[in-house]
Amino acid sequence: MTAAILAAAMVLDAALGEPKWLWSRAPHPAVLMGRLVGFCDTRFNQGDARKLKGIAVTAALSALAIALGLLIQSLPLGWLWSLLLTAILLAQRSLVQHVTAVADALRLSLPDGRRAVSMIVGRDPEHLDEPAIARAAIESAAENLSDGVIAPAFWFLVAGLPGIFLYKITNTADSMIGHRTERHAQFGWAAARLDDVLNYIPARLTALLIALTTTPRAIETAARDGPKHRSVNAGWPEAAMAAALGLSLSGPRSYGGRMTADLPLNAGGTRHAMPADIIAATGILWRVWAGTLGIVAVIALL
Repeated sequence: MTAAILAAAMVLDAALGEPKWLWSRAPHPAVLMGRLVGFCDTRFNQGDARKLKGIAVTAALSALAIALGLLIQSLPLGWLWSLLLTAILLAQRSLVQHVTAVADALRLSLPDGRRAVSMIVGRDPEHLDEPAIARAAIESAAENLSDGVIAPAFWFLVAGLPGIFLYKITNTADSMIGHRTERHAQFGWAAARLDDVLNYIPARLTALLIALTTTPRAIETAARDGPKHRSVNAGWPEAAMAAALGLSLSGPRSYGGRMTADLPLNAGGTRHAMPADIIAATGILWRVWAGTLGIVAVIALL
């Protein structure tokens, strides 16, 4: 039953994406999660013992997510609420739309491309040239394929609505407080570590799915270069995507005026990415989605 619900949710998300008419009238569940994390940050991230407070907040948010998932599943028509909420919490169509928007903007002008890519990545866009913008969009596509599609689908398949709720609240908390800044290094430590744990299998599964739908070389590259990334997980889908497209991704980048010392992924590939490469990456996003849907459908029939 869980696999059948997931398959239906994947199709619904791919067909409808994020309807503006709905989310202009009601807050998206991810927005509500963000508000809750923001409240906890404001209320508890102060004074002494911030790491301990962060652990307690992460545990409380996790328990709340699991309990809410169990409650909704137990309601009349629980399968329907599970289907609708899972479709809302998946991000296949919206991911493709946001990445495609960068290619479209980049074809218009370099400033348009910089503005578009700044909507999906955190690096400084001011001095990015066309290949750097294209690479940034493709890196975001690969990482968010894992974070926004494969990981939530995986955790729903494993644990139903409690699983996907737990994953999404943790991923939201990591994006908001899981930074190594003076304010969040201690308080966000637990959220960042739990996010690493929950993404460990999905990130590697994403790399494998990219390889299965493109070239076997992708998983070899991911296994070799994925550990070079600053993130324990993001390097795997990014390296696999790089190999699938014949590109070299990652490498030194500027955040907040500071250049990183990140190593390139698939260093033998070209750095000269173009808008056409972004479109090719969205094609891989759909291949992986289709492959995942096929696997889920087979599980549902067993």
